[in-house]
Amino acid sequence: MTLHSIVSRRRVAGVCSLSLLAALTGACSSTESDLSGGNEGGASSPASDSVGDGSNSNPTDGGDSWGDESGGAYGTTSGGWPGATSGQDPSGGEPPPDDSGNQGTTGGEEGDTGESTDASTGESTSGGEELCDALTPVTLYLSPDDSNSTSSPVQVRDAVLSGWGLGFAPIRAWEFLNYYSFGYAPAQPGQVAVVPELARLEGAAEGQFALQIGVSSPQLANADRPLMNVTLVLDESGSMAGEPIELEREVCRVIAGSLRAGDVVSLVGWDTENAVKIAGHTITKANDPVLVGACDELAAGGGTDLNGGLVAGYALAQEHFDAGRINRVVLVSDGGANAGVTDIDLIADGAGGKDQDGIYLVGVGVGTPDYYNDALMDTVTDAGKGASLFVGSAAEASKMFKDRFVATMQVAARDVRVRLDLPPGFEVVKFSGEEISSDPTEVEPQHLAPNDAMVFHQTLSTCAPQLIDADAELSVTVRYRDAATFEQREVIATRKLQEQVDAASPVLLKGAAVFAYATALKDWKAGVVAHAEALAPAFVALAAAEAALPGDADLAEIRGVLEAVQAMG
Repeated sequence: MTLHSIVSRRRVAGVCSLSLLAALTGACSSTESDLSGGNEGGASSPASDSVGDGSNSNPTDGGDSWGDESGGAYGTTSGGWPGATSGQDPSGGEPPPDDSGNQGTTGGEEGDTGESTDASTGESTSGGEELCDALTPVTLYLSPDDSNSTSSPVQVRDAVLSGWGLGFAPIRAWEFLNYYSFGYAPAQPGQVAVVPELARLEGAAEGQFALQIGVSSPQLANADRPLMNVTLVLDESGSMAGEPIELEREVCRVIAGSLRAGDVVSLVGWDTENAVKIAGHTITKANDPVLVGACDELAAGGGTDLNGGLVAGYALAQEHFDAGRINRVVLVSDGGANAGVTDIDLIADGAGGKDQDGIYLVGVGVGTPDYYNDALMDTVTDAGKGASLFVGSAAEASKMFKDRFVATMQVAARDVRVRLDLPPGFEVVKFSGEEISSDPTEVEPQHLAPNDAMVFHQTLSTCAPQLIDADAELSVTVRYRDAATFEQREVIATRKLQEQVDAASPVLLKGAAVFAYATALKDWKAGVVAHAEALAPAFVALAAAEAALPGDADLAEIRGVLEAVQAMG
């Protein structure tokens, strides 16, 4: 999916754009901001008083003003959750105004003109440079992709450390924030917890500061999870010969070790023909011998008929579908074939809709990043409302299907939507997620896994620092559906801005380091600046996070990759 933005750009003569700290100390300087740097794609917990524990999470009554799960319209008002009194009419019509007061358009192109309001006089002007809107509160909708797609950072790490370089690896910043652990406190069962944190980072540009939002799910042990209906769709084409087929066998065996008595498993192998090897087998215990034997017998064969494999796999998944279970298709392939329209429709149709359970897809890439067709898994898992993974080693297979098995395969909250409300004059100039818009219809809801968190890291700026007073606040509202009942729930976390501008917590510093890492790799790969200059911000952010979290394994891995990239020159 493409990053959408209706965040206006402000270039204001005579109105300064400041960070909160600068505003509070009286410093002032002009800035020009642009949304950039985030459109490609266990730390210590924050202080307990900053955690939204879900205690104000309640089912909502009546109609759903957010619209249905397929992206239907849901209007916005200046306060609270959407109504039909202003903004976008649920029946159609004009899009809601963006935070500058103009009608929303994607892209926020530089040089937009239109009527706006002078922050100092309150008078409207038209034409010329867009002035600061100090009257209209800012409402944005955010999406990080799903919470557990992690393919991009694994491909990057494997490609760099194996000496292939960055040319083969996609860089999607939101997947980097999915992959690394942040240690947000888990939510209570059936709820989600929301933690917004605002801070000024050392070395940040004048007028900018960081906002990080964590949306965490409950803890769930493998022994306590609901039973599953799992269908394995495994590539046995000729291109899988060698390392890919060995990794596929390993993925299959690790899954066998994580399944438990009562789970139901089916398995289809495919090349130019489809072989249903297991159909609706009830697992007797972990490492069930029937499944392990089928894993061991996987072998590379002839051509590639991905469409046939998917058709056979989804037919098995539908045949054994059980609404009381999580129903998953796990597609493992080196990506040697492209998915056609039929495949995408098949997957999307099976994924379920509003108030309807479905079959969710986990796409697992195996092999090496220099050959792997990333576009295949990214496309089909988007349609299948699931996770896109990459497994380049036995250790990674164990990490994703043993250590993170529940997070990879289960759903804790369905159709999660995140809304950010800011005072007038604010804008997001960098964003880690996949989609951001003042028009909620342009932002897809996403599922949240157990033992996991959606993490958003963004840079904010304000052109109206005079509005930052003791009463100024931001709020994050998360609406979601209960994983079992589909009951709609909502949780809100509100923070006073002046109380939030403080020393950054370890979890925010780690988020800044991960985001800077992804952004630096993207800039290095694109060649937009000199290589040393591209990596420098990542090393600075990484050092700050390491000082707060000495010995953190994720940060050590990031340093190793950055130093390997640096050595490439």
